[in-house]
Amino acid sequence: MVFDETSEGVIIDPGCYSREEKQELSSFIENQGIKVKFILNTHCHIDHVLGNNYVKEKYKAPLLLNKIEDAQLRAVKNYASVYGFEGYREAEPDQFIDEKDTITFGNAKWNTLFLPGHSPGHIGFYDAKEKILFSGDVLFQHSIGRTDLPGGNFDTLIKSIHQNLFSLPDEVVVYCGHGAATTIGEEKISNPFCALSLLR
Repeated sequence: MVFDETSEGVIIDPGCYSREEKQELSSFIENQGIKVKFILNTHCHIDHVLGNNYVKEKYKAPLLLNKIEDAQLRAVKNYASVYGFEGYREAEPDQFIDEKDTITFGNAKWNTLFLPGHSPGHIGFYDAKEKILFSGDVLFQHSIGRTDLPGGNFDTLIKSIHQNLFSLPDEVVVYCGHGAATTIGEEKISNPFCALSLLR
């Protein structure tokens, strides 16, 4: 959940599935008085879309994702029960977005970055003014997204990181899909999978 001083915000990759997880998110939104403008999927692996239907119905906000990810989203219902999510309910996307698009809410303006490799249509969101990046499962603190899932490709992922992320300022704070936040500068120097020193 990301919001600014206007109390307008977006939900990125809602993974809430259990009653407790849904309640935790909803309580935060209600306590802060947030108006949810968009639901954004960086990609459509199961752990990032479990709560799509819940938040879309509760907050009547449109669901946005890259069109390439539509097939990944529709596949979730076919395997959700295998992972123990028998109660998964699919949500229809309302709008497709790509790297030409900007996301605006409150006073924020985010650029959409195309970051394939972990998933074919993976996107990230970059706020140049605030110098923050929401990288989904592309770049982690001292790690990268896995590429052994359908549509994953290691070389494509590394290219996405080097060309589209490491071109950002070093001080950009990266909020990852899992784990702790990091910075572009830190990962350029010390990430064991994609540090720029590995190119030499």
